[in-house]
Amino acid sequence: MINARAKNKWSCLAIACLATLLLSLDLTVLHLALPRLVSDLGATSTQLLWIGDIYGFALAGLLITMGNLGDRIGRKRLLLIGAVAFGAASAVTAYAPNAELLIVARALLGVAGATIMPSTLSIIRNVFTEPGERTAAVGIWSGMSAAGFAVGPVVGGLLLDHYWWGSVFLINVPIMLLVLVGGVMVLPESRNPDAGRLDLVSVVLSFAGVVAVVYAIKEAAHRGIEHTDVLVAGVGGVALLALFAWRQTRLAEPLIDVRLFARRAFTASIVTNLLAIFAMSAMMLMFAWYLQLVLGWSPLQAGLAQLPGGLSGAVGGVLAAKLIPRIGRNGVVALGLAMNAGSFLYYSTLGLELNYLTLLPVMVIGGVGIGFAFTVNNDNVLATAPRDRAGAAAAVSETAFELGGALGIAILGTVLTSAYRANLELPAGVPGEGARESIAGAVRTAAELPSEQAGPLMRAAQTAFIEGLHVTALVTGALLALVAVLALVGLRGVPKEIPEEVLARA
Repeated sequence: MINARAKNKWSCLAIACLATLLLSLDLTVLHLALPRLVSDLGATSTQLLWIGDIYGFALAGLLITMGNLGDRIGRKRLLLIGAVAFGAASAVTAYAPNAELLIVARALLGVAGATIMPSTLSIIRNVFTEPGERTAAVGIWSGMSAAGFAVGPVVGGLLLDHYWWGSVFLINVPIMLLVLVGGVMVLPESRNPDAGRLDLVSVVLSFAGVVAVVYAIKEAAHRGIEHTDVLVAGVGGVALLALFAWRQTRLAEPLIDVRLFARRAFTASIVTNLLAIFAMSAMMLMFAWYLQLVLGWSPLQAGLAQLPGGLSGAVGGVLAAKLIPRIGRNGVVALGLAMNAGSFLYYSTLGLELNYLTLLPVMVIGGVGIGFAFTVNNDNVLATAPRDRAGAAAAVSETAFELGGALGIAILGTVLTSAYRANLELPAGVPGEGARESIAGAVRTAAELPSEQAGPLMRAAQTAFIEGLHVTALVTGALLALVAVLALVGLRGVPKEIPEEVLARA
């Protein structure tokens, strides 16, 4: 398989982490640039939605296919191809002259990202064969992914303060050049020597099914589930994925070995990760609105305020490997989710004023906790899948991550918005039709009103939002506590170390 020297293992990990950091960062920097796209490119509201969503559609839809492709043609080769494609697409995105080309370039970024994500994890799985080292490596990888989400708003804010909107994409080019050069020099090649042909029907079914489900989730959050196209996409997507799963049981070389889901560690880890990112996506949404629209902080200030929480996820990823021998894999995941549940209970007490020094340790505790959970779950997924199918296993984990994030924003975002509307009491004589939709609508409406009306309207909207935040935080905290119990039971009995000989018998 692979005869990488020990001294090169950590260099391989550094390349994988750098690529992962950039992908995570790229998911968050766009949001800050959207207002500039309206003024500079004249993007319509529909175009803005596609600019924001097309990347995720292409990424989520192709993860399973690309993970399998890496198993077949070589993970290093696919990662290097993806690095070149991502750098080129980033340059096109940065200099897009109109919204239409920007949408196409973002789609290409999603395709390239789908080649990189599963490749990084599968390379780690094949390079780090000793159980303890593998867990530590996955912890560092998970931490870098969390750090990317936290650093994204800060980097985006700094760039947008000094340069044009395209700079948030152009920064990808030199970083991907480092990944390319380092990958050529350091990474070993690995592939499944017995892989058969890629089943094109399965490729189409997986892509169409995942994209349809993600589209339905996102549109349900924006417009409601009652629209015909949303219902058709949701039901059709589930049907396509069911057909995809059935077809895998009939193929000698399936895209996904559905027998993996019979392994409790694999399935419990996938489900737990999906529900954990479900909750975390709600936190990112809540804090983005709370810090900027309630407290009036700038995007850069809000990004800096959330940075310790994201960076502490990296700390949790490193510490997780040291805790497993003491309390077991199920204990580490349950502890991490319980820590996160506790942080959400605190978030349910936030008000119109904030003592950041009080919030800071709570964010750090929650970040460390999510680092615990993601690290162990990702390691479980990789360790319980054969090495020759590492790319496919990593792709399943990443797809669950994408679906969990979309579901979290759709469902918990709806809870937040519904609670906001239920608690909004508009002052008498103040026009506030736009404010009934969301707090962002209240900000737009207040900007068009005289100060004697704008002030009361914003106070009413901010008060209603705080009530909605409390409800959403309590619901999310209760969900995380339940998932912690499920992890404690579902991962019970999973060995603290999962060596190769166990995998061979699994």
